[in-house]
Amino acid sequence: MQFVDETSITVEAGRGGNGCLSFRREKFVPKGGPDGGDGGHGGNVYLIGDESLNTLIDFKFQRFYKAQSGQQGQGRQMSGKAGDDLHVKVPVGTTVIDEDTLEVIADVTAEGQVVLVAQGGRRGLGNIHFKSSTNRSPRRTTPGTEGERRKLRLEMKVMADVGLLGLPNAGKSTLIRAVSAAKPKVANYPFTTLVPNLGVVKIGTHEHFVMADVPGLIEGASDGAGLGLRFLKHLTRTRLLLHVVDAAPFDESDPVAAVEAIARELEQFSPTLAELPRWLVINKLDLLPTEDREARVADIVSRLGWQGPVFRISAISSDGTGELVQAAHRWLTEQRQLENDDEEAAEREREMRRRMEAESVARVEAHQTRLRVKRGEVVEEFDDDDDDDDHDVEVEYVR
Repeated sequence: MQFVDETSITVEAGRGGNGCLSFRREKFVPKGGPDGGDGGHGGNVYLIGDESLNTLIDFKFQRFYKAQSGQQGQGRQMSGKAGDDLHVKVPVGTTVIDEDTLEVIADVTAEGQVVLVAQGGRRGLGNIHFKSSTNRSPRRTTPGTEGERRKLRLEMKVMADVGLLGLPNAGKSTLIRAVSAAKPKVANYPFTTLVPNLGVVKIGTHEHFVMADVPGLIEGASDGAGLGLRFLKHLTRTRLLLHVVDAAPFDESDPVAAVEAIARELEQFSPTLAELPRWLVINKLDLLPTEDREARVADIVSRLGWQGPVFRISAISSDGTGELVQAAHRWLTEQRQLENDDEEAAEREREMRRRMEAESVARVEAHQTRLRVKRGEVVEEFDDDDDDDDHDVEVEYVR
């Protein structure tokens, strides 16, 4: 199955039915008067969250959705039938954006959540509404109005409590395999992971949280390099970031530089995202001699000036992963309890989510504008000195 996490569609609500111009004509009822009925309202278009969907692939093949129009009014004061509403299922975690105004219409974050995205047209009135003592035979009706038409951008973001980030081959996929039932592809070359993977991490019998393995980021990701811009937005749904770093890179690169490069990309993509709690997870310590491991960790932490939690693990052998997931679970539980008990804390969390969403939309739109300018689709002056767009590729991601 193809993994598609963003697409554009057009929705159009139904048109309202016209009012009817009619007069009562029956035997033995001369001059029966007006009896034109009203038209029916046009149908609305709704989006509904569906947890059984995990991709927007269906919208790649059908991009236009229209609700039913209302019927016209009829004689004998009969109103036309209202148009049926159209309900379109989307994956839970979908953000709905108006492409013309860049307004975030809604976040579909729950099973069964219903979002109105196009309002149906109003019905027209029949001539029965216009009779009066001075106008016994009105020939006036009103037409139904057009239904709302909108072009929408759908962006699906994985719903997870904890997000893994880091350079390619840092060991993120191995970590999620070690602590959950998820089985992402693991190999000894970069960009093994091409789509986000979700894993449910169980703590005891009834407790669990969801972890997301996001494809590896590289420098320039916030400007579209590699796979970064496409997947950075998935991190905006998480509460906690685990920054996985390779303690012994095969190319002998500097782990500190790797951490700093990813931190810069987070800041450029969304300053609010960069403020999320982020823990340092130093992986692949099994590749170092036992006596050198603590010295390597101390060196990395010292040069980074890291003030947050630090975890030492070897994902392939599961060393240290138990302590990591237990700590993450405790932190998540405490945060949820705080938000349940303190309305101000809950509001701060919601406001932070709104800021991240706005910054994410703005960053993606700026990147798309640069691409349109580069292709000559937008005729305007634009500072395009940044050569990062040379990294852009059109990729279809296949599960």
